[in-house]
Amino acid sequence: MDIRAYNQKAWDSEVDSGNPWTIPVGAEIIEAARRGDWSVLLTENKPVPRDWFPPMPGLDLLALACGGGQQSPIFAAAGANVTVLDNSPRQLDRDREVAECEGLKITLVEGDMRDLSAFADESFDFVFHPVSNVFIHEIRPVWREAFRVLRRGGTMLAGFMNPAIYIFDMEKADQGMLEVVHKLPYADSDHPLIAKKLMKKNLPLEHSHSLTDQLGGQMDAGFHLIGLYEDNHKDWIIGETMPTCIATRAIKQK
Repeated sequence: MDIRAYNQKAWDSEVDSGNPWTIPVGAEIIEAARRGDWSVLLTENKPVPRDWFPPMPGLDLLALACGGGQQSPIFAAAGANVTVLDNSPRQLDRDREVAECEGLKITLVEGDMRDLSAFADESFDFVFHPVSNVFIHEIRPVWREAFRVLRRGGTMLAGFMNPAIYIFDMEKADQGMLEVVHKLPYADSDHPLIAKKLMKKNLPLEHSHSLTDQLGGQMDAGFHLIGLYEDNHKDWIIGETMPTCIATRAIKQK
């Protein structure tokens, strides 16, 4: 299966069904960001600490796999030069809608987060990569490409799922029951019955990734990790039991 192609259509469908991560921010959020009053999510609930960000005005920022009309328009309103790369045309449409409505300049690029060949080496000062690499089967190319396009002294913020959550039966977890059934690493596409149910509903297919690939992959690409926090999904029994996602702050040394 071409996971990227399938998940592209699935996320387009998520826009049409009103997934919370596809609903653009409103005018009041943009106006506040213009005044310097803003926050964004890298994971599920916890706003990213403001001291993880450099000053926004004039910052060349890549919002990597970050469509949906949420974080990127806020960065643009705060003064950054924002480029969004996302696999879903409909998610990019959300950013376009906000940009056109609020008079923001945002460059939109449809593409694969593992392939940033559209950008030259050291094109950006900052990379913002919220939870999204769960939708591809390999992530080390993401870190290598992000490192390549980041300027020396630049920062990458990344959010990703805690791989341990994938040991559970997700269907039962949605019903409030925790049952350990899967070995790691996990992929929906490796389980035909699970994949068939998800695909029937046009839902994206997910993959777990080891901390060796999530954290070690960043370091192997050349990044220096300087910050980390955990977060929990709300209204989900797994999130009541353990951290469900992780955020990292990494730098490319000068």
